[in-house]
Amino acid sequence: MVDRRGLPLALGLTGATRPDQTVCAALLDAVEPVKRPRGRPRQRPAKLHADKGYDSPPCRAALRERGIRVRIARTGTESKPRLGRYRWGAERTLAWLARFRRLAIRYARRDDIQQAFLDLGCALLCLNALHWPAQEVVK
Repeated sequence: MVDRRGLPLALGLTGATRPDQTVCAALLDAVEPVKRPRGRPRQRPAKLHADKGYDSPPCRAALRERGIRVRIARTGTESKPRLGRYRWGAERTLAWLARFRRLAIRYARRDDIQQAFLDLGCALLCLNALHWPAQEVVK
């Protein structure tokens, strides 16, 4: 799960043949509260954009009970280009993670090692996001 800029908010490791909708609720609960200058920290996002892999009644129910507006393409009715306007941030993050050889092809057999590499890759993406404004000032 990523934010609008493509920074990872929550991540999970599942098997390749496991359906996406089975981990939807777990990823929603894994998102840390967003700290703001004033008031209570925001617990959840206002809306969630997802592809057709998350189109299932349990996933939609999990979003509704958490008060998150559902923006999931329905299977067989909506076209991909409409959803792509919002999904490109997540796809870009996956491309950034694929730059790391250990994440592009899974070499580790143990889940904990693969999870550690995934955590490290996401930490490096967040570190690069901190350096972006500084690079713009220098150029």
